[in-house]
Amino acid sequence: MSNTDRTYRLGLRENDLTYFQVVYKETDLHIGVRTDRFSPELAERTDFLVRELRGALERYISEDPLFLRSLEPFTPATAAPEIAHEMAAAARLAGVGPMAAVAGAFAARVGRELGRFSKEVLVENGGDIYLKSTRRRLIGIFAADSPFTGRIALEIPANITPLGICTSSGVVGHSLSLGKADAVVVLAASTALADATATAAANLVTTPAEVDRATDFASQIPGILGVLSIKGDRLAAWGQVKLIPITP
Repeated sequence: MSNTDRTYRLGLRENDLTYFQVVYKETDLHIGVRTDRFSPELAERTDFLVRELRGALERYISEDPLFLRSLEPFTPATAAPEIAHEMAAAARLAGVGPMAAVAGAFAARVGRELGRFSKEVLVENGGDIYLKSTRRRLIGIFAADSPFTGRIALEIPANITPLGICTSSGVVGHSLSLGKADAVVVLAASTALADATATAAANLVTTPAEVDRATDFASQIPGILGVLSIKGDRLAAWGQVKLIPITP
């Protein structure tokens, strides 16, 4: 997804946060922290972290290319970087390849580091979000051409954060999907797990009638707190999903 396609980020902005962007190769992070905690040095430190994480993962993949290509659970080498093991463990629970968890894993790694400096942190990476907050937050839903796009938001209470809120779509974005869901949104304490599960669940949706199938699948995975599946004018939800209407 190109930068010009990321208009959904407008729905993530809240007035108490200062936002900045970190872009390195395919990684494009939209980050919010408490305004009084932001500094150019913090942005530079975050950029360095992203380059360090990507570099370690790329070096490992060059030695073990199956980690990149596998569409099924894969066990990385013992010497693989910690983020590779985190991705693989999450993907194994969802029954997909480890790269299905890469965006969520990166968002969480960056978010946890920023959480040392700010009580409020939002890191969005290609539709996958790590959120830490001391107040209620609303996360707008972007579901392609579905009539639900821009009409509903997820209400996230502070007491369930830090939280991963990850979205997979078969019709939006560059990530591989075997389905045609407008959006499958998954909530979990592990952002990597939410990412992998959203991918696996979205693979199951090709028609509006299959949104229940995707939601049921995700609800059975240990660690999943909530799931929302959308195709066209059909919506299915389970767990800690509270939807708030948005007035145009």
